[in-house]
Amino acid sequence: MPASAITALLTGLVDYAGLFPPAALDMPDAVREYAGYRRGTHAWMLGRFVLPVGRLGEFEQDADALLPRDVAGAWGLAVLAGPDLAETVKLVGEFNCRHAASGAAAVVADTLELKASTPAEIARMLPTLPTWLVPYVETPVHQDPAPCIESLARHGGRAKVRTGGVAESAFPTAAEVARFIVQCTRAHVPFKATAGLHHPLRGEFRLTYDPTSPSGTMFGFLNVFLAAALAQTGAGEPDVARLLEERDPAALTFSGDGARWRDHHIPLEALRAARAGAISFGSCSFREPVDDLTAMGLL
Repeated sequence: MPASAITALLTGLVDYAGLFPPAALDMPDAVREYAGYRRGTHAWMLGRFVLPVGRLGEFEQDADALLPRDVAGAWGLAVLAGPDLAETVKLVGEFNCRHAASGAAAVVADTLELKASTPAEIARMLPTLPTWLVPYVETPVHQDPAPCIESLARHGGRAKVRTGGVAESAFPTAAEVARFIVQCTRAHVPFKATAGLHHPLRGEFRLTYDPTSPSGTMFGFLNVFLAAALAQTGAGEPDVARLLEERDPAALTFSGDGARWRDHHIPLEALRAARAGAISFGSCSFREPVDDLTAMGLL
């Protein structure tokens, strides 16, 4: 069994986004993989299945035979909003109603992912959403995110940060991600991350699964979520940025009472508190994170 600190850090951490690049699986393959992971040894690490609102019907058709009929085992979906927010909410509501019926396949779409570039956009969007949807709003990270984070706090929203992509230009700097994490922590705004987090630690990796793909410097998901825990202990942006840039596995240790990064100790309570605010990350691969953590001796 992994150390308590690892289970606190990783439980429910990976939202499965197999439909999206670079994996870009078709729907039957993506739902089949997700169903298999839910039955696997490391299912405790798995979060929601991510899909665009326009593919809910396709999901219903291809996932029906794989979905449980027991509400206790219901799948959770994170839905990416379309351009018409009212239509998105209508489609998600109808989907949930269909699956709330007695004997229906057990699945619920309870998380909505949106984009906004200004506090005013956030203020317009969030009050229109029903309370049964948890909204995550992706905002620009290259500019100071404080105004948008303050608007999210004011209107009960959550934040989403893009930590990479299939081009090197899609990756923010460590300082930018550190600023985002610290500001979310101080404003008590939960967040999720997406893109470019297949591997536990920062390093050079191919940007796609094409063997001729160029490589780029990627963030590690252990870096990002340990950085959120470090911010929870009161650390400032410089230390958080340094942890985001950590590449040496020997610099991290996990035990029953917490985690240690170099000369910083992060108590188990801080890890648990951090995960209440640093919710998950979207990854088109679940196998890669599991395989890498196993190779590191952490699983």
